[in-house]
Amino acid sequence: MTGSSTQGIKTVLHPVSDLAKAKEVYAALLGVQPTADSDYYVGFEAEGQHIGLVPNGGPQNMTSPIAYWHVADIEAKLAEVTAAGATVKETPHDVGGGRLVATFTDLDGNVLGLVQDR
Repeated sequence: MTGSSTQGIKTVLHPVSDLAKAKEVYAALLGVQPTADSDYYVGFEAEGQHIGLVPNGGPQNMTSPIAYWHVADIEAKLAEVTAAGATVKETPHDVGGGRLVATFTDLDGNVLGLVQDR
């Protein structure tokens, strides 16, 4: 990705209606057990990617999977995409461990995410 201002998509979150059953399906798909396993979130690490399961779309009210682009400067990237026409959905906020996340919608209403690790 020479010249790209992102580190690529490394995180994808999926809203699920039955967390226990979804956990079994994703464990079978990925061939690994969860690295994070709670009532409000199940996360898997597989081949450099993080796959998360969010029961009932979580507080973000997710209705479809969200791909998160990893960036070095979340504020700068959010300003860049909004200047190009995107609309901020969730402003940058810490979700633990110094990880910042934000979401925005593109011109067609697709929700995209940004992640910055400190």
